[in-house]
Amino acid sequence: MAENDAGKRLDRVLAAHVPDVSRSRLQALIAEGQVLVNGAPAPRASRKVTAGEEITLRLPPPAPMQLQPENIPLNIVHEDEHLIVIDKPAGLVVHPAPGHEHGTLVHALLHHVQECGGTLSGIGGVQRPGIVHRLDRDTSGLLVVAKTEQAHKSLSEQFAAHGRDGALKRAYLALVWGAPRLPRGTVDAPIGRHPKDRTRMAVRPGDDTARQAVTHYEVLNVFSAPDGAQKPLASLIRCRLETGRTHQIRVHMAHIGHPVMGDPLYARAHASSARRLLPPARAALEQLNRQALHAAQLGFIHPVTGKPMHFESPLPDDMQGLLEALRADAA
Repeated sequence: MAENDAGKRLDRVLAAHVPDVSRSRLQALIAEGQVLVNGAPAPRASRKVTAGEEITLRLPPPAPMQLQPENIPLNIVHEDEHLIVIDKPAGLVVHPAPGHEHGTLVHALLHHVQECGGTLSGIGGVQRPGIVHRLDRDTSGLLVVAKTEQAHKSLSEQFAAHGRDGALKRAYLALVWGAPRLPRGTVDAPIGRHPKDRTRMAVRPGDDTARQAVTHYEVLNVFSAPDGAQKPLASLIRCRLETGRTHQIRVHMAHIGHPVMGDPLYARAHASSARRLLPPARAALEQLNRQALHAAQLGFIHPVTGKPMHFESPLPDDMQGLLEALRADAA
């Protein structure tokens, strides 16, 4: 090791010299005895390095993921050897979890890579797609997945910064009940688990377990009620996230009194609003059968080329149908 590495933690030194492997993965390799110092396994990740020591890193081949690939159609917007961008349909779960052991985006990606003769170089030592962000099952839109450890590390850092460094850009379109008073605004309210319903999140000021959450919104269209009431019935908004909490847009819009239309968790109190719609719009809302939320724009810096990447996804047919019905109601 070089003199300027002396006195530093072993895992930090390795991370600086092997940037394609995440620090957590390096720590695991040290614990597995895959890192040798002067020919002997390193005792711990926190061991301090001495100048002149010979450090050897052994990278075992990635183990196969213990999931069976499934032939699930994917709308692939972009793909290269490092990453893949998917336009996810509503109803598709991103990652396997209790109650969703099959039929997920991960299963579909494993099949896609296998069918195309490609490979996954291994993330965390396992041949798997690198999920760096997620969309709720019933939220549609753009999602990027890493295919290599290097891409996973870079994209994870960009998503952790949530655009504060200018690298990541994400925008969502949502149809919400009513209309915010201001055409543009910010909701800055901490989000934590709901105290009584574990399936829901909630704004929890003063709760130490809640995490900071910031959502910026812009009103694009306002739709008046067909019954002539002065109060707007619904609106189309664009949201940009400064943080990435579970259900963040859904919770924040409900918190300011404008929940996402069709949301089964956070728009229950607005069931009477649906009765004010004309039959075509009411039918479109029933046909939607999900929250009217779509990840419409995604931008990031390519983890290998350094090139800015930008993608846009039009509203899916179910949301577009509801939008047109609301416009017809307002007219």
